[in-house]
Amino acid sequence: MSIRVVSVAVIVAAILSGCAGKPQGDGSLKTAFAATMPANPAGHADASDPVPLSPAAWVRPRHPSALAGRDIEVSSISDISLANKEVVLSFDDGPVPGKTENILATLDEFGVKATFLMVGEMAKAHPELARKVVSDGHSIGSHTYSHPNLAHLSFDRALNEISKGAKAVADATETDVPFFRFPYLADTSRLRHSLASRGTVVMDVQIDSKDYFKDAPAVVASRTIEALRHRGSGIILMHDIHKRTAAMLPALLTQLKAEGYKVVHLRYKAPQKLPMLVAAL
Repeated sequence: MSIRVVSVAVIVAAILSGCAGKPQGDGSLKTAFAATMPANPAGHADASDPVPLSPAAWVRPRHPSALAGRDIEVSSISDISLANKEVVLSFDDGPVPGKTENILATLDEFGVKATFLMVGEMAKAHPELARKVVSDGHSIGSHTYSHPNLAHLSFDRALNEISKGAKAVADATETDVPFFRFPYLADTSRLRHSLASRGTVVMDVQIDSKDYFKDAPAVVASRTIEALRHRGSGIILMHDIHKRTAAMLPALLTQLKAEGYKVVHLRYKAPQKLPMLVAAL
């Protein structure tokens, strides 16, 4: 691998560490920031403090594969209908050597599948690792080519960034790329309609791990569990570019199993008929 490619990968990974953006103020379930942390009861520690995990979270379970739940065939976002105690694991921004492999190993140990939303530049820089995600049985999607805030671009530039990213991921993985997530969760109605017209499934989020904050792995795990206990189910947002995420994942999955959750695997199913593209609003 050339020095130039390595440098690009390192720079992009550093830039993406702040991937998620700002919370939405209306409490809509449209983005990850809908699932805000519950208000603190009187006398409790600060809301950013970790809530306790059970002792089981720090001991590998005897039968970790019991965490695996059902598969859902998905043609549109409306097909992702989760029951109580069901979660979808998703990872943005990778792949990154030394981190994505560790996450894949943990997922394999627990027998669960996730959806990886790859940045085109990263997939292009690490095609072998991108292909390993696919060969391990996980679903994949794109996350644009260079991770810009699409809401700040013109419609044509935003579409070009989306298309370029999807092509880079498809070329690296040698497979279709049916899922997509907006960087910073910054979307527009016009872009969402355009993606739907192509048969692309936009991945929204209900549980934000906030693993882009420089917290200890235990804090990330407990914060995620607290948000999940508050909501009961949902798509969990994580990033496979952080060492802390790889480090906390075994405890998180063990705690999910201890509390009776199941990890749902999303499988793309091409729609029989694509929706008509609605005129731009």
